[in-house]
Amino acid sequence: MDRFRMIFQYFQSNSESVMNGICGLLTLASIKMYTSIDFSCPCLPQYNMAYGLGIMFVPPIALFLCGLILNRQSLVMLEEWSRPQGHRKKDLAVIRYLCSSIMQRAMVAPAAWIIVTLLDGKCLICAFSSSMDPENFVDFASASPVQVQQLLAKVPCKDEELMRNNTSRKAVSRYLRCWSQALGWSILLILIVAAFLARWLRPCFNQAALLQARHWSNYIDIEQKIFEETCCEHSRLFAHKCILHFFESMRQEIELHSFSLSREGEGAEEDQGLLRGITDQDQVNKLLKMWYYEKPPLDVSRATQRHPLGQETSSLPWAHSPRTGSKFPQHTDV
Repeated sequence: MDRFRMIFQYFQSNSESVMNGICGLLTLASIKMYTSIDFSCPCLPQYNMAYGLGIMFVPPIALFLCGLILNRQSLVMLEEWSRPQGHRKKDLAVIRYLCSSIMQRAMVAPAAWIIVTLLDGKCLICAFSSSMDPENFVDFASASPVQVQQLLAKVPCKDEELMRNNTSRKAVSRYLRCWSQALGWSILLILIVAAFLARWLRPCFNQAALLQARHWSNYIDIEQKIFEETCCEHSRLFAHKCILHFFESMRQEIELHSFSLSREGEGAEEDQGLLRGITDQDQVNKLLKMWYYEKPPLDVSRATQRHPLGQETSSLPWAHSPRTGSKFPQHTDV
């Protein structure tokens, strides 16, 4: 289970190469899934369209959601959009840039699925065979309306006895497959031309704004990662101190079993410094709450002016609590 969790966290990194790799894997998976499924049209007038269009559009929705889930930037964008403003204003350009990047990567696999289904033609034949005009086909022109609907619905089922040697069935199938492939190639061509124009016309727009949006989108993700890593390190040290206190309270019983705590004091001062004065549950909860509601401004010069030459003091309300034995830097350093 830990290996799967580590793999999932790795895939959620903000590296563009990893995100592009995930996008490519989803695209290949979508094509492999389509080629491996057993497409069986029901050949019934009331179900053909639902089945054909369902196979064409339901899996792309699932692939789109998977693309959003595996992309770490989607969570970063939602957190940035929904967070309170605090001491840091929201930049809509950064949010738009993140949204555009997320949507572009998430749409590749669904688009590949739809194009492959159109080029194959089975879904479109199953969905629209009952909608064809029987007057254009000789074998269907002389049948009653009820028989015509049944015969048209059985066009995708070439193994049916009634349709095995029916030339009109082949004509309907070729006609719909022709339109399906034409539509598929047209969509593919439109997407390629759109990607080409977006790539080559980008220098014509404001490059400074694009660089700023890309820089601060990366900064938001890196800041969140560093904050989580610092919280994990603090949690480890916090748990270490709690365990030492537990063993201290059980010293007599431990000594009876020939255990030694001689190394308990080693590194105590260092751990206390790394704990940054946050030594109980209420302080941790206040710190996390302040990080969410009052993000620090993007101005590190203020922290440098307040803490010259490493002589750090804190303006947090619980920094000088009698329960804390040391001071810790402002929350911008966490």
